[in-house]
Amino acid sequence: MTSPDLSPDTIVAFLASIFERRGSEEYLGEPVTMGEHMLQGATIAEQQGQSDEIIVGALLHDIGHFTSEFGMFTMDDTEDRHHEDAGAEVLERFFPSVVTDCCRYHVAAKRYLCATRPEYFNRLSEASIHSLNLQGGPMSPDEVVQFEKNPNLQQIIAVRYLDEAGKRAGMETPDFAHFAPRVQRLVDQHCGSPTA
Repeated sequence: MTSPDLSPDTIVAFLASIFERRGSEEYLGEPVTMGEHMLQGATIAEQQGQSDEIIVGALLHDIGHFTSEFGMFTMDDTEDRHHEDAGAEVLERFFPSVVTDCCRYHVAAKRYLCATRPEYFNRLSEASIHSLNLQGGPMSPDEVVQFEKNPNLQQIIAVRYLDEAGKRAGMETPDFAHFAPRVQRLVDQHCGSPTA
């Protein structure tokens, strides 16, 4: 899934280039683009004083929409294309498990919250409800029990709430470059090779 020449020294520039080249693509019929959506989530997390892991998790949680060989979801899709797994596969080489899990399980977190906090469903946009149906609907009780075993559950849930919050038409945010030092810091911590 990832290009073989990606390294801890080039991954942040690679991610920045994705935001630059493809950030203006439509986001599931929402009133924001893909790039705006992820930047909004990260900005809200930063405003809340969240950890680097949650800020970067929010920033990158939907990166799989850009790496999936099937392309992005549309409102016409009739199957789940698992962008969360595609994104996690790219990120896991470079980021701590908490960031990778925020990507890998943000879809599961929506299903979990719909099962355990019925009021959460009212937060979902029409597009998010559409994708929820493709993704299996609310979790079963057995799925809930299994999901709650994840040691990063709290952070995954935090990013899921940021996912829903990051859909505001006209919201001003910094660009990817603002977050790049945080992203690089986590890469350096995970890979053990701080850049000069």
